[in-house]
Amino acid sequence: MMNVDPNITKYLIKAKIITDGVVEKPDIVGAIFGQTEGLLGDELDLRDLQKSGKIGRIEVEIDTKKGRTDGFALIPSGLDQVESSILAAALETIDRIGPCKAKVEIENIEDVRVNKRDKVIQRAEELYKNMGNNGKSLSESIIQSVREDVEKKEIISYGEDHLPAGPMVSTSDSIIVVEGRNDILNLLKYGIKNTIAVQGTSVPKAVKDLSKSRTVTLFVDGDHGGELIIKEMLQVADVDFIARAPPGTEVEELTYKQIVKALKYKTPVEQYLESHGMIEELKEFSEKTASRSSENVKIENTKKNDNSEGRNIEDKKNVRNNEKKEIVNKNEAQVSTIEELKDTNDPRFIRNKLNELYETKTMEIYDENSNPIVRYPISDAAELMQNIKNGVVIITGGVISQRFIDISYSMGIKSIYGMKMGHITKKPDDIRVVTWEHI
Repeated sequence: MMNVDPNITKYLIKAKIITDGVVEKPDIVGAIFGQTEGLLGDELDLRDLQKSGKIGRIEVEIDTKKGRTDGFALIPSGLDQVESSILAAALETIDRIGPCKAKVEIENIEDVRVNKRDKVIQRAEELYKNMGNNGKSLSESIIQSVREDVEKKEIISYGEDHLPAGPMVSTSDSIIVVEGRNDILNLLKYGIKNTIAVQGTSVPKAVKDLSKSRTVTLFVDGDHGGELIIKEMLQVADVDFIARAPPGTEVEELTYKQIVKALKYKTPVEQYLESHGMIEELKEFSEKTASRSSENVKIENTKKNDNSEGRNIEDKKNVRNNEKKEIVNKNEAQVSTIEELKDTNDPRFIRNKLNELYETKTMEIYDENSNPIVRYPISDAAELMQNIKNGVVIITGGVISQRFIDISYSMGIKSIYGMKMGHITKKPDDIRVVTWEHI
């Protein structure tokens, strides 16, 4: 690659040259100067531009094979965009080089300053990171080390399987079941100590036993692995609520705000099954809870010597199981499909729908009565959605871009819900745009 004078070069013109015979570099340079002379007037004469420093030294790279010469001419330009483009177009008028017929095509005009800016940005980021690392005070480092050490020491081993757990899992009336040790650590960081990890999709006996006498919240990752743990837990343990990390994230990497939000909006098991279209699973859950309730009643009637504390725990569990059965049966009678639950004004529906659309990489448009009009793949949505009428709400499993907002506004859309917000430069006041974290 040629060396370019940084003081004059704004653009680099790259011209591809093809000849039907053998020529040398001086022939090409001579043709460039000779055949463009007088073509563009005195102001854009190549010789004058080079003398004044507005055009740099012309470099030629060629290769001769089988009686033909191919290569490139590289011309550094200190002219503006328009003048550089005119000069480049003039090169394509060259039809002979030396004694040979020739063809010249402009391959590209490169803005040299873009590369310089990219390097500046990259280097600035490196310097900024180094400043951040060097600026971290010794006290902050010590505090962080002590905090991490305390958190690790707070983790206990629970049960025969030595499961990682928080220090309050043995005494708390309610527990949070997570996937692994790192999830426990992250929750301990924010003061949540009634946790226990299943360590995979196979649910340990200790967790099954705890679920019989505690209020259980299952808190899982927002991925396929999280779904598998939910299905496994519902089959073998007594779960009361389900909380999930945002799609594509894991519990171990959540911030305090995300953890609080996920646990605040935890979903009762029956409602979770309904909202995810898991009707068969809902029936199985109903039968399972009814069966457990009957077994608990029999045990209660045959136990004669239980102490009062044991009876109270059993009574509470029976009441909760009976309530679950009533809720499930009521919902089965009233709701035959998930479609009847749809309400685009309900944050719970929006969150569940966003999770579904994120996994399928699709988006949906709804009318003013919360009825779905169409569903499109995210990749095709911008082109296809423009023909839709009567749309009021859009829910997309993708990123909300400026173009997406512009098209939605032209369609008369009132609300857009999406997973993330892209680079937005303007948003009309009468269109509502909300991401998953702010629902």
